[in-house]
Amino acid sequence: MNDHQRLKQIIREKSYRQGTFKLSSGKESDFYIDGKQTTLDAEGGYLCGKLLFEMISDHPEKIQAVGGMTLGADPIVTAVSVVSWLNQAPIPAFIVRKESKQHGTEAYLEGESNLPPQAVVALVEDVVTTGGTLLKVIDRVEAQGYKVGLVATIVDREEGGAEALAARGHRLQAIFTRQTLLSD
Repeated sequence: MNDHQRLKQIIREKSYRQGTFKLSSGKESDFYIDGKQTTLDAEGGYLCGKLLFEMISDHPEKIQAVGGMTLGADPIVTAVSVVSWLNQAPIPAFIVRKESKQHGTEAYLEGESNLPPQAVVALVEDVVTTGGTLLKVIDRVEAQGYKVGLVATIVDREEGGAEALAARGHRLQAIFTRQTLLSD
């Protein structure tokens, strides 16, 4: 079993649920993917980091940092950064806050001191539905002078997120789509 197949198995066992669920987008769905059940698992987190690091490494433009919105992206960006170190190609991680800090620098970005000025960054998310979270992250990262070179997710639910990102000039890359995750 390769890494891709094993991650699919873990997501289906730990994160995929059928039923009636309200999503963060406000939409209702007959299934839910709780990505953190996989990304906080030792093997699942490692595989997410490894497969995203490979995606980042294959990107034609050099990616200088990886980040995303807290809380969903926190374990993912850490895993990618650790895997990059293990592969002797270190990529620093950063986290985008939902609200700016209410003290000190009042910043939206954590870990920014590890990023080169005007860095080309990859933005990651565990699950994408409408793309709203990633669009917010893109706005905040670009407002700090960074360039978004890659936008990636573990699972694209195929519910308009890729199209919303494309409308803003960003192609969503996914390890799995809803279709590929649920197919045998």
